[in-house]
Amino acid sequence: MSRLPVLIAAALTIAAGLGVRALFDGPVSKYAGDALYTVLIYTLVALILPKVKPWVAAALAAGASWMIEFAQLGEIPAMLRPLLGSTFNPPDLFWYAVGAATAWAAHTLWLRRT
Repeated sequence: MSRLPVLIAAALTIAAGLGVRALFDGPVSKYAGDALYTVLIYTLVALILPKVKPWVAAALAAGASWMIEFAQLGEIPAMLRPLLGSTFNPPDLFWYAVGAATAWAAHTLWLRRT
């Protein structure tokens, strides 16, 4: 897969995350942000491994998100808290899966289209 569509997807994911934060407050913003965080990780996996199968990228993105969430049960260095968070929240695990599944579906549709 070409890297240009993946870069565009990453930029759109960041824009969507910023837009959600600007337009919404509360749980919508938080859980959409969780899903989009995993989508961004998915795009990074696809950038690093351009021939990755969508299900592998989804598993890696969800796995990385879950690892970060579970790491919050311990102490996250203050400098990394804005990026990695600081408080474990079990519902986040579900929304990471939603983000991974959404990215997997979009990637699969893209590959079928091209």
